[in-house]
Amino acid sequence: MSALPPCPKCNSEFTYEDGGLYICPGCAHEWNVHAGAESAEEGNKIYRDSAGNVLQDGDTVTIIKDLKLKGSAGVVKMGTKVKNIRLVDSDHDIDCKIDGFGAMSLKSEFVKKV
Repeated sequence: MSALPPCPKCNSEFTYEDGGLYICPGCAHEWNVHAGAESAEEGNKIYRDSAGNVLQDGDTVTIIKDLKLKGSAGVVKMGTKVKNIRLVDSDHDIDCKIDGFGAMSLKSEFVKKV
């Protein structure tokens, strides 16, 4: 389900995100993403995948492009599923284990939530 906040004007739950704005299709009200309840409630960094979906610990994601591994000739292929991710506050947002490669850190911009 959606983790987006309801419209502050008409309380519609069918809001969507476009760029840096939340938009309500019912009343056409637009407001800033940073003014939403999602950021204020958690107080923590919000991790999003390449499609803008909110990521959480334990999610399953798919790699969206071939990723070359530094210091190795190996490549993690596009479409590889990664289960049970752990979010961390560093340059690479995701710690995980990938079958055939072992422990690895990924950037959230190269994954999509399943």
